[in-house]
This record gives sequence, structure tokens and C-alpha cells, in this order.
Amino acid sequence: MLEGILIGLGTVLSLTNLLMVVAGCLVGTFIGMLPGLGPMSIIAIMIPVAISIGDPAAALILLAGVYYGAIFGGSTSSILINAPGVASTVASSFDGYPMARAGKAGKALTVAAISSFAGGTIGAILLMAFAPMLANVALLFHSAEYFALMVVGLSAIAAFAGSGQIGKALMMTVLGLIMATVGEGVLFNLPRFTMGIRDLQTGFGFITLAMAMFALPETIFLILDPGRSGQGCSDTNAIRNLKISRNEVRSIVPVVGRQSLQGFLIGVLPGAGATIASFLGYAVERNIADKEEKAEFGKGSIKGLAAPESANNAACTGSFVPLLTLGIPGSGTTAILLGALIALSVSPGPRLMIDNPSVFWAVIISMYIGNLILLILNLPLIPYIARILSVPRNYLIPFILFFTLMGAYIGQNNATELLILIMMGIIATILRFAGYPLAPALIGFILGSMLENNFARSMQLYDGVGFILERPMTLGLLVLAGLLVLVPGYRASRARAQAGNAAP
Repeated sequence: MLEGILIGLGTVLSLTNLLMVVAGCLVGTFIGMLPGLGPMSIIAIMIPVAISIGDPAAALILLAGVYYGAIFGGSTSSILINAPGVASTVASSFDGYPMARAGKAGKALTVAAISSFAGGTIGAILLMAFAPMLANVALLFHSAEYFALMVVGLSAIAAFAGSGQIGKALMMTVLGLIMATVGEGVLFNLPRFTMGIRDLQTGFGFITLAMAMFALPETIFLILDPGRSGQGCSDTNAIRNLKISRNEVRSIVPVVGRQSLQGFLIGVLPGAGATIASFLGYAVERNIADKEEKAEFGKGSIKGLAAPESANNAACTGSFVPLLTLGIPGSGTTAILLGALIALSVSPGPRLMIDNPSVFWAVIISMYIGNLILLILNLPLIPYIARILSVPRNYLIPFILFFTLMGAYIGQNNATELLILIMMGIIATILRFAGYPLAPALIGFILGSMLENNFARSMQLYDGVGFILERPMTLGLLVLAGLLVLVPGYRASRARAQAGNAAP
């Protein structure tokens, strides 16, 4: 391994490849900040540029930099304007945006940057040390295990439900699963639940629903509530205050450590990815927090922001394990990267470390250097980025609406998406007024199609639902999912019972 690391360092530290790292990080960060332009779109656009470079190592370093740079920068729009344009940054808005509204935008962006750096760095170290071994672990997961893993992801609804709201969260999750069934099904390539609208044959777009459930209701709230739609944050000291206290550092260090490890392991599994890692990271930290800390989640908890940011960046790095060692894309983005590798005449798989060690180790080493560059580039810019919140709300509302509409249109390149956005936005606003949590609906939608696909494949392979009992790992994951849903409810009912007994 030491020889491989030296080969990777020698490759990455050339002037050309260092410029590729910097260029990829800059482009990725900028794209990640814009709702609607995710890493998949920009990587697909940049493949001809990468191929024209000629050198496979330099090309992959550039594309990988765009990938984790977009994940790194994607939290900015989530934190500042509650408009997550990338699925893996949705969870970052749950506590990041309340922190920004409380005048802690600079601190929120700092926590996000440091957590992202830590998660990406820990992920790169684990990738370097355990990639071949983890590839064998990933092979143990088949469709049945992925189905169970999706169920575990759905069990995170308990983390997004307030006191006594488990029922509402469950209803919203079911609503998200229903929306995921719109379009062509996995068993039959026929449109379903499209109501005769041809544009719905491919289903709802993630960007459209994300904007409709978060950005648009927030804009409507800004318009309806004069107290929220007045002047923006005029305290420039609050914007410039990027420091986090020693107590805050001590509180997030174990969170970052746990979620970097968990996120990386989830990223290693093909098909799981940064989105599930971020949701599970948030859910785990909320469930293990004590009563006082748990009450802060959703209201501006520093742990609630650090957990998903660490997890999604570590998972982004972990997704390169199946790509490089097995030739299996773990997500849509890594599928595009796989196409770029093939176009560059590089065959990913078990022999990549032997046949092209410079490519394999250069990508891994570039991830560590890239995360360091991202931190150096982003920390000095935080005061200027956070100044978006100093814009008066009367001017900020059209700005948010513009990016909301643009993101929905660009996501599908279809004007029908704008009508869906408005309709869903109105429904989401009504549900928010009624006290229904919106996050479980989006979780259900994101995981719904993967849940259905893996369940259908498992049913076909095992001729029924018998795979649940035949595969111990599947059964174990389903039991874990049940515990994640039932334990928080049991703890809440027990706390109410104790409070009732203590009352005179």
C-alpha cells in the first residue's frame, strides 16, 4: 500500500494535476451552491472536456473534484435560503436554515465547511486503507439487503417527527412513497398514475419536489408574515462571526467521528449513497441525544447540522470503493464517472490497482488534497456568502423565487415542472400550516423508487417474500428498522408516564 501511496502522491503533485484538483473543486462548489444544477448535470457536461485532456488520471481527478466539490458546496443554498438543490443536502437545511434565521449564518456555514472537510478527509483515509477489503463486503449485499436498507432509511422518519407526531410523519412518508410510484414501473414499462399527462411518464423530478416542499413554502411564509418579510439580518458582526466555541467543538467532534464512519460505510454500498447517509446520520444523532439536545434538533442544533454534512461527504468518498474496485456505480453520479472511465480506456475493477495504479491511487490522494483545498477556498468566502441574508427580505423573496423556478425548470427542462412546482408548493404550505413535517415525504419519495426496484427484483429471484426469512442480513436490517421506529415512541410514552406519576 505504501508503494501505491507514493505513486499517487507523485501523480497528484504534478502542476497539471494540482490545477485539475483546484479547477474541479471550484466548479463543483459553485455548481453545488445553485439549486437545480447538481453534480450529475455538470459532470455529464464536462466529460468531453475530461476526455480531451487525454491523461486518465488527470481527467478523473478533475471529475472527482467536481463531484465532492458539489457535495461540499451544496449545503450553502440549503442553509441560507432553505433551497436544497441536491438530495444529500436536504437534511442540512433542517438545522442549518434555523441557525441562519437566528443570525448565525456565518457559524452555520463554518460548521458545515469543517464537518464536510472532516467527513471527506476521514472518508479518503478509510478509502486508502480499506478499499479492497470493503469491496468484498459490498459484494455481500444483494437486492434483498438493499430493499431492507431502504426500509432502514425510511425508519428515519422518527427523527423528523416532533412530540406526538409519529403518526403524521408516517402519513407523510406514505405520501412520498405514493409520489414515487408515478411514472413507469420497474416490473412493467408502462406509465401509471400519470392522469394522461405525458410529461409525468418519467415521474416527478426530485428538484421540483425539493423546491416545492422547502423553498416555495418558505417564500410564502416570508410574504404572509410581516415580521419575517421585513429587513434582513443587518448585524454584520453576526455575519462575520465565524468562530465556534470550545464547547461547541467538543460537542460536534464525536458526532463528526461517528457519522464520518457510518456515512463512509453506507457510501461503500452500491445504490445507497450520500442521501441515505445524510438522513440516517441526522436520525441517529437525534435519537441518541439527551432530552435537552433533542429538543434543539430542527431549531438550530449544531449537532443536527454537523451530522448530515459529515455523513454525506464521507459517503461521497465511500462511493468510489465499488466504482474503482468492482466497476459498479453506486449512484447516478458515479455511473457517469464509470462512463468517463470507459471512454478513457480505463477498466475499473479488481485489476485496476494492478494495471493502472497511478489512476487508482491518484484519485484517492487527490480527494484528501481536494478536501483541504475546499476548506481553504470556502472559509475566507463565508462572510461574503453569508451576506445574502443581509439583503432586505423584500428583495430576497424574488431572488429565492427565481432560483426555485429556475431549478425546477432546469431539472427536467420542461415547463410542466413549473405547474407541478406551484401546485405542490401550495399543498406543502397547507400541510406545513397544519403541522405536518415535510421531510418524511421527501425521504419517502427519494427512497421509494429504490425500495420498489429492489423489492421487485427480490420477489422475482426468490418467487415471493420468502427472501426475508432466507437471508439473515435482510431480516436483521428489517428488525433494526422496526426498532428505529418503535423505540423513540416507547421512550416518549415512558417519559409521559413518568411525568404523570411525578405530578401531584
